[in-house]
Amino acid sequence: MYSGNFISTVNLIDAHPNIKSARISFQFRPQADLAESAPGGPDGIELMEVILMGNSPAISEKKALTDLAAKNFLSEFGISFIPQAYVVRQSEVVSAARKSGFPVVVKGVGKNLLHKSDRGLVHLNLSDAMAVETAVKDIDAEAAGELDGFLIQPHIKGQREFVAGLFQDHQFGPVIMFGTGGVFTEAFSDVTFRLAPLTESDASEMLDEIQGKALLGRFRGEAAVKRDELVRSLLSLSRIGQSHPEVAEIDINPLLVTPDGRAMAVDALVVKEHRTPKSEMLPPVSPGAIGSLFYPKSIAIVGASAQIGKWGHSLMTNTISGGFRGEIYPVNPAGGKIAGKTVYRSLAEIPGKVDLAVVTIPAASVLDLVPQFHAKGIRNMVLITSGFGETGERGKQLEQDLVSAAQKSGILVLGPNTMGICNPHINMYCAGSPVMPRPGSTAMVAQSGNMGIQLLAFAEQQGIGIRAFCGSGNEAMMTIEDYLDGFEVDTLTRTVILYVESVKNGRRFFESASRVGRKKPIVLLKGGRSSVGNRAAASHTGAMTSDIKVFDAVCKQAGIVRADKPMDLLDLAAAFSSLPLPEGNRAAIMTLGGGWGVVTADLCAEFGLEVPELSVQLISGIDLMLPSYWSRSNPIDLVGERDPTVPMTVLEELMKWDGCDAVINLGILGRRIMVKRFGESVLKADSGYSAEFINQINDKFLEFEDAYINHIAALMGQYKKPVFGVSLLPDENNQTLYRVDGSPYKGVFYPTPERAVKAFSKMVDYHRFLIRTTLPGQVGIEY
Repeated sequence: MYSGNFISTVNLIDAHPNIKSARISFQFRPQADLAESAPGGPDGIELMEVILMGNSPAISEKKALTDLAAKNFLSEFGISFIPQAYVVRQSEVVSAARKSGFPVVVKGVGKNLLHKSDRGLVHLNLSDAMAVETAVKDIDAEAAGELDGFLIQPHIKGQREFVAGLFQDHQFGPVIMFGTGGVFTEAFSDVTFRLAPLTESDASEMLDEIQGKALLGRFRGEAAVKRDELVRSLLSLSRIGQSHPEVAEIDINPLLVTPDGRAMAVDALVVKEHRTPKSEMLPPVSPGAIGSLFYPKSIAIVGASAQIGKWGHSLMTNTISGGFRGEIYPVNPAGGKIAGKTVYRSLAEIPGKVDLAVVTIPAASVLDLVPQFHAKGIRNMVLITSGFGETGERGKQLEQDLVSAAQKSGILVLGPNTMGICNPHINMYCAGSPVMPRPGSTAMVAQSGNMGIQLLAFAEQQGIGIRAFCGSGNEAMMTIEDYLDGFEVDTLTRTVILYVESVKNGRRFFESASRVGRKKPIVLLKGGRSSVGNRAAASHTGAMTSDIKVFDAVCKQAGIVRADKPMDLLDLAAAFSSLPLPEGNRAAIMTLGGGWGVVTADLCAEFGLEVPELSVQLISGIDLMLPSYWSRSNPIDLVGERDPTVPMTVLEELMKWDGCDAVINLGILGRRIMVKRFGESVLKADSGYSAEFINQINDKFLEFEDAYINHIAALMGQYKKPVFGVSLLPDENNQTLYRVDGSPYKGVFYPTPERAVKAFSKMVDYHRFLIRTTLPGQVGIEY
């Protein structure tokens, strides 16, 4: 046996030239101790560890602990197991079964027998000695040469099985898993995840997130599961993940629930791994350094061009036309003039100080700029140029060389491969497209520049104010995590929008997002959710994220508000930046037409929102305002009431009502468009009406809509409840946001009920996160 192991190792090294060394550790245990220890070879020689070290960082070896060693290890952390006995000899199995008490379970165990059920090495519900003897023979026939011994456990009846586990994610570190268990675990994939360390709240949420959560309650005559035992098991796994980084995987399957509701582990797999050290992460960029990028007093366009359509021309003309208040210095060896500005042949020729240089020259020439930047005292570079890490190995090396040189010279690089940067608060729109949203409180970073520019264009169109924007590009020096740290301390940022395809430092991303999310909402759209999307994403940022389920868990745990599609980002930005947070999920619905109310109520149910019945007092009050045939229920149908004061009065009654947390109003705004079209039709058909008369009607409806938006803002300020609007009809003047002078709140009107309801539900989720993670009395974000 011993020579065979050594010979196998020699053969392995001979077959794999990347392996430069191997270490095999043995431990001698007296034969008498074997029943109390992990099963081993003859005379108690136990193979403890195999580590293969190679020239490639991918060469390492995982080692599974033996059954007993795994259970002993987990028991030290409070994991409860069904009692068991271990014997080496076949002749001892029946005796052990009698001591345990029939019926029993018999399992064959060995160092390499990790998935025993798949090989028929687990025999259940053995009711007598003869059944045990038959099981032992079958196990021996299947696993003869690999068999070290037998485990005997009492057969505990239970109809419910769960699974719990831990694994080390290469981006985020220790991850805890929980789900429905047994032989169908992989088939159903009904699992949920959280990063360690867990809180009790995290663990409890995991229990409620699985699709099979009904199994936790009373089930087919059996008692409800003792949740505290499952929670303790998950917290134990969390402690292991924090204190034992060498543990690569733990699989406790099944966690069997007894008829009286106890949760006890039956089997466990513990895998340890020798891992090569992680590559060094990029050093954090200070918030102050990030702030300086967005507040330059002078900008040099390196690679400025007089030819329309070229980056060097677009960046310069967009910066000029946007009204940038500082100096703009075009740089091109040809000299001359561009857009009326003197072109400098080199950076050295520029007479004044340069706070920011925007670079568009070819990738091969960028490295030569570093000493020129250093000599001129330029500390910030926005590198528009592509052709770096996104193009392959040569590009990656060029990017690394640039980063190394820039770090030595104290130069901060945004990009490469970015669409640009903007700060509307100083009229700086230095990007590849002439998109110029108004100043606001929503900060935006996109790992896809084109996606970011499109979102900026939508924001401009819909009246959503932007705090600052950049396309982060390849993130060679500045990462999503750096921007989060910067937005955390920026007093003008109230909402953060991220389009993310990958993260450079998963654990730091989680920790930064968790901190920022307690102060201001983070709305995130993840690109690369599918395998095809992931391949495309890698071409942008040069890094793959972890499994999407893990990333989803990270977002949930950190309080990140997930967007499902690009327009969701702006819908949610509008809501979070303009409305008070709802304190619950109860919606009062007010509509100009019954059908819309029914659809909206259905949508509320789909998104986990309640539509409560109206109180008797509220019905009595509304009876005084609406005809006798109104519905007297929620949703409230205004039955086409034409009196413009009625929607205002009903809305105020709903805001006063303590039975709802938000109001959704549909069809009140946008009636002016219908009235205008109606007037045009009348003028064409009936000469008895003058254009002046029709215009007076139109003006009245315009005045009403202005007054209605002001009324909404005032009510939100008074009652601290959000009001979500849905426009009756859109036209070229329609926006999502309508500002109100002197108010921190704005009118928010979406084109469809679904978008209004989704925004409400996401705000509810975020408020619940704040409640879970914030001290009493501190919940809420004041604007």
